[in-house]
Amino acid sequence: KLFFTDYGNAAKVERCDMDGMNRTWIVDSKIEQPTALALDLVNKYVYWVDIYLDSVEVVDYQGRKRHTIIRGRQIRHLCGLAVFESYLYTVNSDNLSILRINRYNGTDVQSLAGLDHAKEIRVYQKRTQTAVRSHACEVDPYGMPGGCSHICLLSSNYKARTCRCRTGFILGSDGRSCK
Repeated sequence: KLFFTDYGNAAKVERCDMDGMNRTWIVDSKIEQPTALALDLVNKYVYWVDIYLDSVEVVDYQGRKRHTIIRGRQIRHLCGLAVFESYLYTVNSDNLSILRINRYNGTDVQSLAGLDHAKEIRVYQKRTQTAVRSHACEVDPYGMPGGCSHICLLSSNYKARTCRCRTGFILGSDGRSCK
């Protein structure tokens, strides 16, 4: 799945398949300017920062179990968000500090370090990476991903795929080749 935020005409947090199909709103109320987003892949939770409401909230992948982690002036100007173990990590763009927030009780907030020009944060650790299984977009014997001549996108599950073409090309009637 692909998760993303939008605060155009109607602010929301959404998810869809990697090929853009099955687009679903998972949060569309009591939300103003959702920006940074992070996933807890193990427990299937979506965390986001709302810079208008000065809040960090969480919801499960289906849009249930929503609650606020932390809200208020203490977390103004947040950008970037990452989840690791019991904590959320974010960048305060006002004073360029990295904050650590306990994701189970938002009362434990610590400033860890200062960084010039930081706008995003990521955690790279072996335990945060899910194991890769064989999937529909694996390269075939002819060097084509999923048998697609240009682009292979996973669809509703790891066994299904959709072929797409680069700009200027159209998908052939076989659903795999681009012309």
